[in-house]
Amino acid sequence: MTVRWKRVFFIVVVTMAVIMIFSPPVLAAPDSGQVSSAIESTWKTAAGQIKTVTNNVIFPVVDCVLAILLFVKLAMCYFDYKKHGEFDFAPVAILFFGLVFAITAPSYIWNILGI
Repeated sequence: MTVRWKRVFFIVVVTMAVIMIFSPPVLAAPDSGQVSSAIESTWKTAAGQIKTVTNNVIFPVVDCVLAILLFVKLAMCYFDYKKHGEFDFAPVAILFFGLVFAITAPSYIWNILGI
């Protein structure tokens, strides 16, 4: 019974020693010592990069996808019109207004988000 307790005690001591040796001290900003200021400064630095990537990559990709979908849907509606004699405006209008929204989004979305 004592061998088991010695083994458990040894495992606990070794685990605690490993934790103490390999855990780095966790500090916030060196001047203020507050975590919130470190997070705010990191966000301010990253916000510009996020805005640039979103404006230059994400919005153009969304615009291209919506434009392709719009033209494909227009072609499908045209062929349906030739086949059945009726034209369905709802899907085309939804895609068109989605495309307009996505194209104009970079001009106002950052004001809404406060960046």
